[in-house]
Amino acid sequence: MDRRLFIRNASAVGALAGLSALTPAWARSALAHGPLRQPGLQPTVRRPGLVEYDLTIDRTPLAFGGRTGTAVTMNGSVPGPLLRFTEGDEAVVRVHNRLDEMTSVHWHGLILPNDQDGVPHVNFPGIAARSTFEYRYPIRQFGTYWCHSHSAFQEQQGHYAALVIDPAGPEPHAYDREYVVVLSDWTFEDPHDVLANLKKRANYYNYQRQTLAGLVAGEGMGAGARLDWDRMRMDPTDIADITGATYTFLMNGQAPDPGWSGLFRPGERVRLRFVNASAGTFYDVRIPGLPMTVVQVSGQHVQPVTVEEIRMGIAETYDVVVEPGDRAYTVFAESMDRSGYARGTLAPRPGMSAPVPEMRDRPSLTMMDMGMAHGGPGMDHAGMDMGSGGHAGMDMDGPAAGAAAGAPMEGVDHGAMGHGEAPAPDHPAAAAPIMAHGDHAARADEVAMPGMDHAGLRPPGALPDVTPHGADDHGIANAMAPDQTMSRLHEPGVGLGGDGRRVLVYTDLKALHPEPRRAPDREVEVHLTGNMERYMWGIDGKTYAEEPLIPMVYGERLRLTMVNDTMMNHPMHLHGMWMELENGHGEYIPRVHTVVVKPAERLSLLIDVDALGPWAFHCHILYHMDLGMFRVAMVQRPDDWDPEVLASLYPDGPPRRDLARG
Repeated sequence: MDRRLFIRNASAVGALAGLSALTPAWARSALAHGPLRQPGLQPTVRRPGLVEYDLTIDRTPLAFGGRTGTAVTMNGSVPGPLLRFTEGDEAVVRVHNRLDEMTSVHWHGLILPNDQDGVPHVNFPGIAARSTFEYRYPIRQFGTYWCHSHSAFQEQQGHYAALVIDPAGPEPHAYDREYVVVLSDWTFEDPHDVLANLKKRANYYNYQRQTLAGLVAGEGMGAGARLDWDRMRMDPTDIADITGATYTFLMNGQAPDPGWSGLFRPGERVRLRFVNASAGTFYDVRIPGLPMTVVQVSGQHVQPVTVEEIRMGIAETYDVVVEPGDRAYTVFAESMDRSGYARGTLAPRPGMSAPVPEMRDRPSLTMMDMGMAHGGPGMDHAGMDMGSGGHAGMDMDGPAAGAAAGAPMEGVDHGAMGHGEAPAPDHPAAAAPIMAHGDHAARADEVAMPGMDHAGLRPPGALPDVTPHGADDHGIANAMAPDQTMSRLHEPGVGLGGDGRRVLVYTDLKALHPEPRRAPDREVEVHLTGNMERYMWGIDGKTYAEEPLIPMVYGERLRLTMVNDTMMNHPMHLHGMWMELENGHGEYIPRVHTVVVKPAERLSLLIDVDALGPWAFHCHILYHMDLGMFRVAMVQRPDDWDPEVLASLYPDGPPRRDLARG
């Protein structure tokens, strides 16, 4: 298909005008004389220290543009209503499920009691059809977050909403007006059909791939590179699993034409709270002509850094402050694979608009995305994009070979996990906490013991070294292990950094205030694995059904090292505990709830294991999670672990300490 025709069809968007009927009041175009702080849903109860909301989950039919569909809505809108709290509140949220199936609400990035986290069959039973469940938890933090279903494919169908938690104390970053900007993706296809299409052919939605003649000729490749791509059974344009061939890209629930708009008074400082609530889309966000100062990441304050573009992984949140002049600006969120975009407008007066940027050329993966050793066979430097703006890095993140082990299993309940490929009914995930000395004690052969290392741990906060891949290639569930892996935190990502714009990179991020960083007690290494041709995704070559648990000991300081053996970017999310990203800034390393692991990348995070119970850990690409890139981090006190398991983790005995939460 001609690329221009493809982009025109992919962003079409006129056909989606009917979605505006589902846009919540907070996300509609705002007036410059309106409230400076974006109002949320009117609480059922609000009094000092207590905020109560009632949310109704239902299906809402859509019919327009000759097509019909059904959204899973929260209080009748997509995205759902904006929920607003203040640090120190007690939150009470009653969820009324009007669906004929289970639902759930996970509070993404919130530090809360285990049984309030909202993952069916991991830490609560789910919200049964036609029933009500009451969440109740203390608000221990501030910042921009979001919530979404962890049941089946409801998130893809519209079940998500933004959260804003105002700090109890002064706000360190001044601003005059704010807007929440939720990015997401929508398809009229049944998500089960989307997954079935990907299982039939992993590049089913890649309408931008090279022509057959080009592939045969190996356009732009040396002979070695052609062989490597053939071995990977990938096209170098396979940047995303799902593209604008089926997706329409939304900003605050609105299609690009005409798009969302927000008004301001010239001279104001405007805070934009970006949330990527997509099921499968990475966005490259920029506002041409208007620098963005990043002040918060994952809801946590960072030292301000001014950039022109931000790559937003799925489930990430970024707060920026801009100072617009007396003109209109386009808020442009381009899909990473360049198959479409979401857009909005910031303007001082109604009816104003700004030019919409041209779509950039599709990016291509390189040999470096395979983790090819420098100068090794098939090394092709032609595809490397040297960054600018202080980010002289090779352009090399992108989608890829795929990840875990095993096609869907016979008899497996795909809804049991919320999403993931669930264990069979006689092996419910963490249905019984794995307690030592009891009927449910975990045996050493039932628990994952990935990459444990107690010796030679590097200082906290330091970057990992370039490391050759080990002998374990993870079998058929992994298409090809990279020769070596390395830190790529300084790189902007595939398709970015070559046009002179300053792009945010993870090494830019420094916590606002220093904190002493204890050395880790233990290191666990996990490999993100996959086979793109078979569309298999997992961790260490296995699906969740095959190896569900990562053991953690309450009170330990853990270094979690993730190694991406695939050529796909994976946004990895840990529930219930903060991850401190080791990006080289010592006592200023930032805390995150979600981090993107680039192809052939090795990155590490420090975790204070301070929350008892089973916690989900997974890729936030919905379809990867569904197929098994999911684990449960099981946290227990030392004496509650089976002695054999504990001895395998700590041969000389575990640390014993109590940690403050938050």
